Amino acid sequence: MSVAIQEKQILCQNARDVARAAVERHGATREELISILTDVNEELGYIPAEALEEISSLLQSPRSQILSVASFYRMLSTKPKGQHVILFCGSAPCHVVGGRELREAIQSELGLEPGETSADGRWTLEATSCLGLCSVGPVIIIDGDIYGNVTPEQLPDILARYE
Repeated sequence: MSVAIQEKQILCQNARDVARAAVERHGATREELISILTDVNEELGYIPAEALEEISSLLQSPRSQILSVASFYRMLSTKPKGQHVILFCGSAPCHVVGGRELREAIQSELGLEPGETSADGRWTLEATSCLGLCSVGPVIIIDGDIYGNVTPEQLPDILARYE
């Protein structure tokens, strides 16, 4: 068996183990589904298919219902994210004060469209409708760090902080 196949099997088993532990912590009820999914997402960085299957089995709920909840909430992800996640505010207040130019600069600098993760797993770019920081727009949040009144010229220095 190749090393790549062995690694995939280990990752799949780990996802099942993490899901099982989350269900044991919170209880095997639909009322605890968001708490269970949140635990898995926090531990693994996303919710892999194997974890969804395990949760579905343990809660005796269709996988489609579990996936529906996991994909509905922005705080949860069913796809791996980069080491650094950039949230970009695309609301009208940010847009009119330079948000479009900033978005274009981010996309150019990282070579990503919103919703994409870089091939090296370093960056994920996510657009959001509002970050609630309109008074300091345009705004980006990187790994929870808030940057307001950002110009395209400032972007390289901001990104360099995450090298």
